[in-house]
Amino acid sequence: MALDDGLAAVTLRGVASRAGVTPALVAHYHPVMDELVAATFAAAVSPEVAEVRALVEAQRGPVARVAALLRTLLDGSRDDVTTVWVEAFALGRRNDRLAETVRGQMDAWQNLIQEVVAEGADSGAFTVADPAAVAWQLLGAIDGLNAQGLVRWGAAG
Repeated sequence: MALDDGLAAVTLRGVASRAGVTPALVAHYHPVMDELVAATFAAAVSPEVAEVRALVEAQRGPVARVAALLRTLLDGSRDDVTTVWVEAFALGRRNDRLAETVRGQMDAWQNLIQEVVAEGADSGAFTVADPAAVAWQLLGAIDGLNAQGLVRWGAAG
């Protein structure tokens, strides 16, 4: 649902309509919507990090791994997942459970990127004093470029 309609669509009415049941039935099984939104977010975005990790690890050497990471995450083919992320950042301001889940998923991405950067630093391929900080910077750049891409900022179409 979130990948098709966005995370904001995960409401009592939205879930009920999609499932063909009453909102009361959804509330019976999921009395805390914030938890359902957080679980929906995790289900929508968590497969991506495992998929990208496999693609990155299939490359030889840290330079090829960083290139594969950036190419894969910035190719514009993941707009559905990017939309869920962007909405989660905004909705997480008022949904503590979602914010906690977002931080956990961000940590998974940061760990993947940090591993690649640290490998490059250890091998001498990169000159990096703090692989953890560089990983956060790369993650921020990736997230920002993908968010801008949702509205085609800087692009013709």
